[in-house]
Amino acid sequence: MKTGWLILGLALLVLPAAALSTASPQLPGPDGQEFWTYVTKTDDYTKWGFIPGHEGIIPGRSPHGKFVRIFANKLALQALGQSQPLPAGAMIVKENFDGDKKTLLAVTPMYRVQGYNPEGGDWFWAKYGPEGQVQAEGKLNGCLNCHASAKAEDWVFTRPR
Repeated sequence: MKTGWLILGLALLVLPAAALSTASPQLPGPDGQEFWTYVTKTDDYTKWGFIPGHEGIIPGRSPHGKFVRIFANKLALQALGQSQPLPAGAMIVKENFDGDKKTLLAVTPMYRVQGYNPEGGDWFWAKYGPEGQVQAEGKLNGCLNCHASAKAEDWVFTRPR
C-alpha cells in the first residue's frame, strides 16, 4: 500500500513538470523586437512551410520587391488549407528580394493578435531590414490600406485557390 502512495506522489510531481517541458513557447506580443526574436530564435520562420501555390521565390509586387518568399506558421497553414479564418497566433512572413533574387531587401510579416486591432483584422504588421532591425511596426497605414482590399479573404492575398 505504501508503494502505491509513493508511486502516486511521484507521478503528481513528475507529470506537471513533463507537461511544462512540452508546452508551446509563449507567443510574442504586438511588438517589433519581441516578434523578431520569436520568429528567429524561438520558432525559426525559415523552417515553416510555404503557402500552397506560393512555394519558393516567386514574383513580387510593390512595395515588397521584385521577388518574394512567403512563409507561414503551422496555424496559418492549417487555416489556409481548410479555407478557414486565420486564428490568433497565425503568422505570415514575407522576405522581399531585389531583381537578382539573392539580395534581401526587407522582411515584412503579418501576425494576428486577438484584440490588437479589430478594425484592421487584428493584424500586427512590421518591416525589418535585412539584419532584423525594426524599421516600422504596429498598425501600419500602408499595410492596412493595401490589405483592406483583401478584407473578405481575412486580409490575406495568398489564399490557395
